[in-house]
Amino acid sequence: MKTFRFVLLAAIVSLSMISCSKNSETSEDLATDQSEAVVGGQEAVKDDVSQKDVVKVAVGSPDHKTLVAALKAADLVTSLSNAGPFTVFAPTDAAFAILPAGTVENLLKPENKDALAEILQHHVTLSVYDIDALTDGRSMWMVDGTNALITKKDGATYFGGAKIIGSVRASNGIVHVIDAVIVPGK
Repeated sequence: MKTFRFVLLAAIVSLSMISCSKNSETSEDLATDQSEAVVGGQEAVKDDVSQKDVVKVAVGSPDHKTLVAALKAADLVTSLSNAGPFTVFAPTDAAFAILPAGTVENLLKPENKDALAEILQHHVTLSVYDIDALTDGRSMWMVDGTNALITKKDGATYFGGAKIIGSVRASNGIVHVIDAVIVPGK
């Protein structure tokens, strides 16, 4: 009986070792395959069925080409593609065009990445604020570490002086389209 138990135990241990060795090879192969397949972060996930995240909302808008270029130049695409939740105040191309001549081109240069990121982060807060939650006099903490004031006038809602002209729900928050670029400290 002792011999039978010993043989059974030896067989189980051998099978376990073989199984572990095969699983470890498979896991390594799988990790290699996955690392080669995924280039980028959450923004690289292809999904045409689910609700779009805040970045994909901007990418899909014909009025936010400048914002998308700025998000790429400031390396903020991955951050804003993550789970959030985010409230993004998204200036239109026309809003960027109002800035003094050469401003956008200058900000998009690699050496101005930090300044661009600071401006863009001033347009993002962590949480989801529907238009109804944006009450008159509300001070909102923005990702750049500063505050922005919400005001109401003649039935319209303003973020730091920029008028909110539309809102789009996203999988990781909400995008409020605005008619001006807000530069912190100005």
